[in-house]
Amino acid sequence: MALNNKFKKGLLVLPLLSLLLFVGCKVSYKFTGASIDYSVVKTISLETFQNRAAYQWGPMAMMLNEKISDVFIQQTKLTQVNRGGDLQLAGEITAYDQINKSISSDGYSAMVQLRMTVNVRFTNNKNHEEDFERTFSATRDYESSQQLETVQEELVTQMIAEIVDAIFNAALANW
Repeated sequence: MALNNKFKKGLLVLPLLSLLLFVGCKVSYKFTGASIDYSVVKTISLETFQNRAAYQWGPMAMMLNEKISDVFIQQTKLTQVNRGGDLQLAGEITAYDQINKSISSDGYSAMVQLRMTVNVRFTNNKNHEEDFERTFSATRDYESSQQLETVQEELVTQMIAEIVDAIFNAALANW
């Protein structure tokens, strides 16, 4: 009978201990991959990325700048400032070109590869060990039977999304 009472008391204490353990623990998931100490880093300044590629497509630089701004604002708590941010991001589009990727049996191009390259300079004014200058590239293929003008916006949008994700991860994920 005494063992039975101890067992019953244990059953009552177990949920209480579990509740205290649950309340005392904090589980944090960061789906953005950002690793920012907001008590130290509060602001970011984003320089306008210019298109310095030999081949130009007008909307590309604007699309890149909007995507960079959107991602850093939506996925962090950082305040965007014009100059002198705790974090600073600058760069330029350095290449935008297309190459024949494969040749058909009749000797003509069958597949074309579109490539975009962006040079990025990242400065962390709170921890200069995290500063970097790197290039980020993305490519997309399209059939040569298609005109570039008909697929360009969609392909550039996809490449920009890939490049901006890579920039964001390189700057803030600290993997």
